[in-house]
Amino acid sequence: MIIEKLDEVRKEEFLNFCRKHRNELDDSFLYEEDLAEYEPNAENPTYIALNPQGTVAGAASLILNDYSRRGRKARFRILHAETDDPAVYRELLQAVLQHTAGLDKVNIFVPTVNTGDMDKLTAAGFTVERYSYLLVRDEEVLPEISIPEEYELRPFRPGADEAVWCEVRNAGFAKLKGSETPATPDMVSSMIAGADYIEGGMLLLYHGGKAVGIVRGADDEYNDAPIMNIGPVALLPEYQGKGLGRVLLRAALHLSRNKGYTRSILCVNAENERAQALYTGEGFKQVEAAACYKYDLTVQ
Repeated sequence: MIIEKLDEVRKEEFLNFCRKHRNELDDSFLYEEDLAEYEPNAENPTYIALNPQGTVAGAASLILNDYSRRGRKARFRILHAETDDPAVYRELLQAVLQHTAGLDKVNIFVPTVNTGDMDKLTAAGFTVERYSYLLVRDEEVLPEISIPEEYELRPFRPGADEAVWCEVRNAGFAKLKGSETPATPDMVSSMIAGADYIEGGMLLLYHGGKAVGIVRGADDEYNDAPIMNIGPVALLPEYQGKGLGRVLLRAALHLSRNKGYTRSILCVNAENERAQALYTGEGFKQVEAAACYKYDLTVQ
């Protein structure tokens, strides 16, 4: 196959390739709203593989935004080819790596049922860094929210609470693999402006006058049906292990019901056993698993 840098001429072909294969890949950045905003530029270095007929049969696209640069790591939007030849994956990878100066690694998630891509990534030099589980809960019976004395749930105030949200999120996720890079108020503002934003879908937990926890519910789709995506659920480290995560989770479940959703979905790292126990104890069931692959740029 011939490897080419994507330009505007073949942009729609690339997008159609993403649409064609997203059901077998990690589709976190392959939703229609994401593809509608996609542009082949410095933040989205993209290469395509052309078959002998001259059509797109493979693609590699990195997300290189400010968050990626600050964390010294980037995530693939897609790295996939319609071939059993692992050499095509290596060629696409090497083309994209020209744009990774200053980074330590690149990551890609692959559903564990997609053993073909897992084998090809391994052959291309990737290693498994961690696993992630997708959990779903049907909104049949909702548990009551029992907020301890001196605590209060408050709605997020756009234009006022962005910095506070980041303080809690960043402290709570400082040691969580994949989320160590601090979020910024601008990122929160962009989140609020996103198509998946739910009015009133962001809550803060206060202890006295101090914000100690956050939770967000966002509009999503699973198996072609609407679902509310819960996350992040975060607490300041000194407030963890006190049952407050359950308070935040139940608040999100009630929000889901009040907004008309019949199901909720969330993602959890496999090594985060405390969070897994909380979610399964509250009625969530695992529906999918994904492997997070890493290509280490510091040893290449």
